[in-house]
Amino acid sequence: MFRFEHPYYLYGLGLVPVLVLLFVLYAIWRKNAIRRFGDEKLVPQLMPAASKYKRGVKFSLLLLAFVFLVVGWANPQWGSKRNKVKRKSVDVLIALDISNSMYAEDIAPNRMERAKKFAENLVEKLKGDRIGLILFAGGAYLQMPITTDYAAAELFIRSASPDLAGTQGTAIADAINLARRNFVNDDKSHKAFVLITDGEDHDGEALEAAAQAREDGMIQFTVGVGTEEGAFIPMNIGGRQDYKRDKNGQPVRSRLNEQMLSELASKGGGEYFPISRGDGVATALQERIDQLEKKELEVRAFTSYESYFQYFLGAALLLLLAEFVISYRREKWLEGRDIFK
Repeated sequence: MFRFEHPYYLYGLGLVPVLVLLFVLYAIWRKNAIRRFGDEKLVPQLMPAASKYKRGVKFSLLLLAFVFLVVGWANPQWGSKRNKVKRKSVDVLIALDISNSMYAEDIAPNRMERAKKFAENLVEKLKGDRIGLILFAGGAYLQMPITTDYAAAELFIRSASPDLAGTQGTAIADAINLARRNFVNDDKSHKAFVLITDGEDHDGEALEAAAQAREDGMIQFTVGVGTEEGAFIPMNIGGRQDYKRDKNGQPVRSRLNEQMLSELASKGGGEYFPISRGDGVATALQERIDQLEKKELEVRAFTSYESYFQYFLGAALLLLLAEFVISYRREKWLEGRDIFK
């Protein structure tokens, strides 16, 4: 497998046509200057030792040396080995609540940002396992299928917001059922589901869905975001900052539903973790997931790359040396058979 270790250096090759154009413009300017100096046929007789073609040869050597230097800096490599690597992992689906209640500011800076930061930290700790992402509010949406593309997972988590939800609410049962459909149905192990939510306004089917998913081998963990005291939900209404209000015009206070999340984790065979415990929550959850039975995966990968930049740099140095040695004069020992004439 061929690759460049630093492909962005190859943009330097864009200078090649610019350098050629400058050389052509210089040649035209030089020719016009000679014409102004005297008769075009007589001037060469005043410089009998000057070679007519060496200027172009020297420029070509410099240009070729520049190309070799750029390619060398980009470091061409070839994968000399392709190994089959077997590793064990757990498939983990992370479900992130993006309902409006996640804007409540009972934990700093707000529930949404705290949950996203936690999810990113969890992805970092679960590298080696396969990860997928579900976003849910009034409905559940598969944002990223199970994969080992951790950079994409972190990108999707950072961009999550209530604006991505078609309807508002906290459809936890939908998120659980969507996870069930995206795991391998005939596999009764190596499956973990992490629900990150405040548990507010959940539907009544969540506990039943959790029990059914557990029968399919899906271990479910819940992470509670917020506090039991709760907070009002900030909203932008008519261009001004206000709070979400009920039908009587009173501000709605959103509270963390720890009892429901704890019951949900129990039904799912997992454990409940309050995010308020701090940075240790992600580590504790990762350790708990590591205890699950892992499945063996076979991964084919190029594990060894050999660099060939030295050949290009060596060729560039030889070309520069040749350009330095070649003069603009005709070679006396080639008098009468000058290859540059």
